[in-house]
Amino acid sequence: MAETRHTKVLIIGSGPAGYTAGVYASRAMLEPILVQGIEPGGQLTTTTEVENWPGDTEVQGPDLMVRMEAHAKAMGCEIIGDIITSLDTSARPFVAKGDSGTTYTADAVILATGARAKWLGMESEEKFKGFGVSACATCDGFFYRGQEIVVIGGGNTAVEEALFLTNFASKVTLIHRRDELRAEKILQDRLFKNEKIVPLWFHQLEEVYGTDSPLGVEGVKARNVQTGEITDIPCKGVFVAIGHAPANELVKDVLELHNGGYVSVKPGTTETSIPGIFAAGDLTDHKYRQAVTSAGMGCMAALDAERFLAEQE
Repeated sequence: MAETRHTKVLIIGSGPAGYTAGVYASRAMLEPILVQGIEPGGQLTTTTEVENWPGDTEVQGPDLMVRMEAHAKAMGCEIIGDIITSLDTSARPFVAKGDSGTTYTADAVILATGARAKWLGMESEEKFKGFGVSACATCDGFFYRGQEIVVIGGGNTAVEEALFLTNFASKVTLIHRRDELRAEKILQDRLFKNEKIVPLWFHQLEEVYGTDSPLGVEGVKARNVQTGEITDIPCKGVFVAIGHAPANELVKDVLELHNGGYVSVKPGTTETSIPGIFAAGDLTDHKYRQAVTSAGMGCMAALDAERFLAEQE
């Protein structure tokens, strides 16, 4: 029989924002329920070395998220492996439906659903997704030992992926439509010093091609954006690293959004356009998108929720 669970604070999402909100809401004796979502631990579970988490010179992303989850649990946060498929914000208590069949009702909700990788939206990209086309170097880089591969993009994501992939690949071609990168200077310096990485400027991906049986990538065609000339690049793997989009599906039709889909919050708070609904982390932050800022916002959201609930009593 389908179960209904009530909580004062429902936290949706389990990255640094969600788990930190869990720690603070638990300490405030709000007995929160945290629903982990489709990717427990969020984007950090698909990165390896994290070198900018205060207190750890270097930590593995998955290890950091395991520690955060354990911390939230130890404080008293109930953590559930479920996926929220709908959220009714029209009246309080708010009602969330889980993929498991469980219904969650809550006096306040903290949204910490994060962001996920963007795709180019090409037919050939879709065809080879999971068979040579990937958006996660740390998930799939291991399969390309000694192979030549291609990375698409020019920001931090692309440069980090390209650098990581040199651990396995014999050659990494970085395809970028401009002639300069948007990535942080320290990352650019590392990239240009790495002999395995060859940038291909003023180009964009035109097509991924390969074999049908078995399905596998053999190479890509890249088009010069200035001349239209096509360059053929043999490769076994293609990594699309063009950034991330906020995972706003639950609320995109009910909450105010900004900057192409990020949830708007009142300046200096995590309050959204609906009282009692709070947003933290990459779902609302188009600017910084760091683990440490997400964690800070998770703390803010729990404190904002605590204050909101106290005012309701």
